[in-house]
Amino acid sequence: MADHRLTRMHSLRERMTDSLSAHRNELFCLLSRYVSQGKGILQPHQLLAEFEAAIPEGDKQKLKDGVFGDVLRATQEAIVSPPWVALAVRPRPGVWEYVRVNVTELAVEDLTIPEYLKFKEELVDESFKNEFVLELDFEPFTDSFPRPTLSKSIGNGVQFLNRHLSSKMFHDKESLYPLLDFLRAHNYKGKTMMVNDRIHNLNGLQSVMRKAAEYLSVLPPETPYSDFSHRFQEMGLEKGWGDTAGRVFEMVHLLLELLEAPDPGTLENFLGRIPMVFNVVILSPHGYFAQANVLGLPDTGGQVVYILDQVRALENEMLLRIKQQGLDITPRILVVTRLLPDAVGTTCNQHLEKILGTEHSSILRVPFRTEKGILRKWISRFDVWPYLETFTEDVANEMAREFQGTPDLIIGNYSDGNLVASLLAHRLGVTQCTIAHALEKTKYPDSDIFWKKLDEKYHFSCQFTADLIAMNHTDFIITSTFQEIAGSKDTVGQYESHTAFTLPGLYRVVHGIDVFDPKFNIVSPGADMSIYFPYSEEQKRLTSLHPEIEELLYSPAQNADHIGLLNDRSKPIIFSMARLDRVKNLTGLVEWFGKNTRLRELVNLVVVAGDHGKESKDREEQDEMKKMKWLMETYNLNGHFRWISAQMNRVRNGELYRYIADTKGAFVQPAIYEAFGLTVVEAMTCGLPTFATVNGGPGEIIVDGVSGFHIDPYQGDKAAQLIVDFFEKSKENPSQWDEISQNGLKRINEKYTWKIYSERLLTLSGVYGFWKYVSKLERRETRRYLEMFYALKYRKLADSVPLAVDE
Repeated sequence: MADHRLTRMHSLRERMTDSLSAHRNELFCLLSRYVSQGKGILQPHQLLAEFEAAIPEGDKQKLKDGVFGDVLRATQEAIVSPPWVALAVRPRPGVWEYVRVNVTELAVEDLTIPEYLKFKEELVDESFKNEFVLELDFEPFTDSFPRPTLSKSIGNGVQFLNRHLSSKMFHDKESLYPLLDFLRAHNYKGKTMMVNDRIHNLNGLQSVMRKAAEYLSVLPPETPYSDFSHRFQEMGLEKGWGDTAGRVFEMVHLLLELLEAPDPGTLENFLGRIPMVFNVVILSPHGYFAQANVLGLPDTGGQVVYILDQVRALENEMLLRIKQQGLDITPRILVVTRLLPDAVGTTCNQHLEKILGTEHSSILRVPFRTEKGILRKWISRFDVWPYLETFTEDVANEMAREFQGTPDLIIGNYSDGNLVASLLAHRLGVTQCTIAHALEKTKYPDSDIFWKKLDEKYHFSCQFTADLIAMNHTDFIITSTFQEIAGSKDTVGQYESHTAFTLPGLYRVVHGIDVFDPKFNIVSPGADMSIYFPYSEEQKRLTSLHPEIEELLYSPAQNADHIGLLNDRSKPIIFSMARLDRVKNLTGLVEWFGKNTRLRELVNLVVVAGDHGKESKDREEQDEMKKMKWLMETYNLNGHFRWISAQMNRVRNGELYRYIADTKGAFVQPAIYEAFGLTVVEAMTCGLPTFATVNGGPGEIIVDGVSGFHIDPYQGDKAAQLIVDFFEKSKENPSQWDEISQNGLKRINEKYTWKIYSERLLTLSGVYGFWKYVSKLERRETRRYLEMFYALKYRKLADSVPLAVDE
C-alpha cells in the first residue's frame, strides 16, 4: 500500500515538473504571487483567485486544461514558506498526495505525510524543525484488514464486509464453524435462542435445517410457532426463527443457502433477522435535552430532534421484528443525557422521563459530578470534557439498574457522546455505533494548526482527541450523507479531514481515520411525517394555528418574539430557521438580502433564531445577535425583514413551513457548513422549494436545479441572484415553483424517511455484532493503543479545562 502511494506521488512530481518546464514564465509569475503573501495557508478559493489574476487571458485555458490545472483544482490547501509552496492534492475523495515547489528554482519534491505536516507546523513555530513529535498512526492496526479502493464504495461498508465474508470465511466447510458457534452462543439474559446444545457440528446443523424445511413445507404459512415449538426444540432449535411457519421457513431457507452457496445478500438478510438487539443506549450528554421548551436554547437543536425521532422509529421497528421473530421480549431504549438541576423551565431536572409516542423508551438524566458536588447549570458543549469520565462511571451504574444487565447496542452522538460510548463499550464489550452529527474541525478552518489560539475558548485539543478515540474504537459509524465521510469532488469530508492533521506541540496525526474503512455506512434520517407533511394535504393542515403564525409574521408590535416589520403581505416569504451561531450563517443571509435591491422588491425575509428577548449565555450567539441588529440598521431592512425568536413548538413550526409555502415562498439554508441539514429535509417534506449550502449534507440531499438549489455561502452575491432568478421565473410561470416543490417531495420519499433508517440501523447492528464475534474486530492491539492515548493525552487535556462554577 505504501509503495503504491509513493508511486502515485512520484508520478505527480514528474508531471508537475513537465508542466513547470512547459509554462515556466506563467507559472513562475503565479507561484511568485503565492510566495509574495509571505508565510501562511492558502485555501482553494484563494489559489484559484490568484490564478485568475496572475495568468494572462490567452494562457488561462491552456493551463486549466493541462496537468497544472488539474493539480490546482485538486489542491485543498497550500502552505507558503518562501521560497517553498507545499500542496495537499486530493485527486479524488479519500486519496491524498503531497508535493512542494521551490519557486526560485521551479523544482518539485514529493513529501510524505509526516514531512508535509512538519512543514506546516513551521508556520506556527520554527522550533518544530528539530523537535521530536508524537505521531499517531492507526494504519498498522488496520493495514491487513480488507477495505474497498473505489471512492464510490465509501459509505457502503456493510455490503463490502458481507462480500468479503461470503467469499473468504465461507470458502470451505470448516470456515463455517464461527457461524455455528455464534448461533449456539446466542442468548438473551441466559436464555438460549436459535440453536441449543443438541446440535454439535456443521453436519448436524445442515441435517436439522433440511429436516426443518421439510417439516415446515407442509404446514400452512400462518401456523403459529407455538404449534410446533416442542418439535423444533427436540431438533435442537429454540425461539427466534419466526412467529409463524412461513417466517420460520424463510429463515431456515436462508441458512441452508448460506451453508451451501453463501452470497452477500443472503448473509445480510439472515444476520439482519437474527434477534440481537433488545436494549439500546443512546448517548447525548451536552445541552438541554428534553421534549419541550428546549429548541433554541444554547447547544440544543437538530441533534435533539434527530434522536427523539430516531427513538420512535427504532422502537417501532424493534417491536415489529421481535414479534416477527416469535419472541416475548420487551425492548428498552434509554436516551442518556445530562441532568440539569437549574432546568430553566424545562424537564431537564427530571431523572427519568418517558419519551412521548413510545411505550418502552425514556430519557435518563445523570448529573455532571465533581469532588465539590453536582454541577447545577448548563455549560457549553466546548466545556464538558473534565466531567465525562466520572459521568461515564455514573451512567454505567444507572444503566445496570435500569436494564438489570448490559445493553446490546450503544450509540454515541456528537463528540462528547461518542467518547462516553467508547468508554462504556470498551468496559462492557458491547457493539458500538458512532454518529458525529457535526465534527467541529471542518466548521472552523485551520482549527488544528492554530489550536492554541482557540483552545481557551473552544478546547479543540480535547475535542479532536476525543473524536480520534471514538472513530477508531467504534464498531461501525453511521453518517447521513457521503459528503459527511468524504466530501465531494471539490470539498473535503468531515471524517476525511481527520485522515492527517497536526496540533503543533501536542501531536501529529499521520493516519487518523481511513474513509475507505468498512465501518462507514450511510443511513440518512428523515423528518417526523406526523409533523412535517406537504402543504397540499389540506385535510391534515392545522389551520387553527394560522392566527398565531400570522401574529408571528405580520404583527406590527415588536416584542421579545419578533423584531422588524413586513409591510407588504402579498410578497412571497423566504425563510430560514437555525441556531444563531457563526457556522449557520444566518447573518450572512440577511446581508445578502440587504445588499440585493431586486431581492427585497420580490420577497420578504423571515429568520427564526436566537432569543432577542434576553441576553444569551453563548459567546457566538452574543456576537451574531449584535451583527444581526447592525445589519438591520445598516441596510434599513424594517418593512422587508422579520427576525423571530427561536420557536420551540415543533407542531407549529411544521405548519409555519406550510404557511410559507402558501405564500409561494422558499426555504434558505445558508450555512458555511452543514453536516446533514434536518431543516432542509423538513422544508422539502412540507413542499417548500429549498436553497441550501453546497457544503455538507444539503449538497447531497438536493439535486441541484431539480429538487432544489445549491448555494455557495462564500459567494453571497451569486446566491442572492440565484434566488432572484427563481422568483422572477416563478412570477412569470407559476409552474416553475410547483415543479421544484414536487421534485423535492419525490426526493424525500425515495431516500429520507425514518422507516428506511430504522430498518437499516437494526440490520447493521446485527451484521457488525456478528462480525465482532466471528472475526475479532475488537482487536486487542488497537484497544491497547487507544487506552494509552486516552490515559497519556486525553486525560491531561481534559484536566486542563477549567471547571465551571455555579452562580
